[in-house]
Amino acid sequence: MAENKAQEILTIEEDKRIQQYTEELKALRENGVTKAADCKIQMDAVKKNKLLDDADRARELARLSAELEQAKAVAAQNKEKVDALSKEAVAYVNSVAKGIEAAVVEKQNKRMAGAKAYYEKEVAQIKADGAKRREEVQKAYASADPQELKSELAIADYELKSALYDAKSRFTHQIDQAKAAKNQVFVDHIQKNRELRNGKTKFSEDMVMKWRNYTTNFKASKFFLANGLYLAILVFFIVCIIIAPMRGAGNLLTLPNIFTILEQSSTRMFYALGVAGLILLAGTDLSVGRMVALGSVTTGLILHPGMNIVSFMGMGPWDFSGLPMAFRVIMALVLSVLFCTFFATFSGFFSAKLKMHPFISTLGTQLIIYGLLFFGTSGTPVGSIDRGIKDLIGGRWTLGVLNGELITFPKLIIPAVIAAIIAWIIWNKTTFGKNMYAVGGNAEAAAVSGISVFKVTLLVFMMAGIFYGCGSFLEAFRANASAGTGQGYEMDAIAACVVGGISFNGGIGKIGGAVIGVIIFTSLTYCLTFLGIDTNLQFVFKGLIILAAVSLDSIKYLKKK
Repeated sequence: MAENKAQEILTIEEDKRIQQYTEELKALRENGVTKAADCKIQMDAVKKNKLLDDADRARELARLSAELEQAKAVAAQNKEKVDALSKEAVAYVNSVAKGIEAAVVEKQNKRMAGAKAYYEKEVAQIKADGAKRREEVQKAYASADPQELKSELAIADYELKSALYDAKSRFTHQIDQAKAAKNQVFVDHIQKNRELRNGKTKFSEDMVMKWRNYTTNFKASKFFLANGLYLAILVFFIVCIIIAPMRGAGNLLTLPNIFTILEQSSTRMFYALGVAGLILLAGTDLSVGRMVALGSVTTGLILHPGMNIVSFMGMGPWDFSGLPMAFRVIMALVLSVLFCTFFATFSGFFSAKLKMHPFISTLGTQLIIYGLLFFGTSGTPVGSIDRGIKDLIGGRWTLGVLNGELITFPKLIIPAVIAAIIAWIIWNKTTFGKNMYAVGGNAEAAAVSGISVFKVTLLVFMMAGIFYGCGSFLEAFRANASAGTGQGYEMDAIAACVVGGISFNGGIGKIGGAVIGVIIFTSLTYCLTFLGIDTNLQFVFKGLIILAAVSLDSIKYLKKK
């Protein structure tokens, strides 16, 4: 019966019985759950209303509270009836929707077949007209200058290509409309079910609808443009996993190797999270490596056991071992963050106030820090930090033995995860994060809308400095710090962000992309090292990936324009 009815009814809303179910459920909920929701909204509005005095506010809240309790009582009284009727209505909609969807799909498939047949016929006619046009041009300009003939033929060819392009655009538009119509009837079905359930969703329906939306809008060209680089990197990793045992390097895909990659990614995560904000503003940061050295040397000096061997600007060496370890750790972290934030703000001021491109301002800062560190320390390594605190913060937890191999978990992964979560919250859940996207997308439009471009830009640099300071503090727990620590880290951080989809054109990207980019780039380096590839050749691979990532980003940007 439902299937026969579907031949006449092509939308769920036209079904009389569904309309009846909707009205009955609306009547049952009107003085119950619906009124309760309205009361809560009104109570929130009353609480925020600054025009009401305390007495009027209390009186209005008391009235609404009484209505809310009454509505809850009605809702509880009608709950069983509502649930049963809702379940019955959804079941009926599901049965009717099958026939309606089948009818719409059949209709749209015929429409698509007709559009395809017309397109093929149109293309054949356009090509025939184009060939005829070329013959006419050749006859008309047979005795003319060869260059003039060539020019007229080029015009004819251009007209042919334009006509073919227009025909294909019309055909594609018709196909897209048919696909959208087939998808929309399913969306209407799900939306009606949600309405009958009073807004409640169902996981299985949501997943199917997401998949249907994806397949409807899927285009191979867009997919490969957006994911081509990741697919290429995935193929590279698969090849490495296969080749590694053949070369006697062992199994690459083991838990210890994965943990090592994540450990190496942990400190680099901070640098990428910092520079990601600047790239979002269509900028960059070339001072990251020197920031790493600055914070690591500071941390190494403070946490070194006993007397330091390094003096700075003629001052020192120092011995901080007499201070409580907790105080020394806090002191090292705070100073690392303060120094990095100071220099980041210093370069940020020139970019925010004088509109200097971050490439120049951060290059200048890089050279300043580089000179200060090497002149101040004479390039002497700071040495190792106290073993106890190194194991406490930068060591590993023993998890057990798996397949005869000791499994340990790097502690540095924990602060990296926390930093990524904090960055995600800032980017996605704060006004400052929204302003970052606005300024990065179009600084002039952001300024017109009332956003302080100067303030946002300076705060992004300061935020980057804080991330650099935290990362450089933790870097000292991985290796002996010196003025040369962090050499080339700026390139790795920038490349990780670009691979992660943060556009150099500004205003495009997600913090999750930067996180994934760091892991991908670190994994790439680790795989090459694991296979015994020369370090110098590794730069070639990195350079090619950077060029590929930026090229794809530029192509996507040009297509949008």
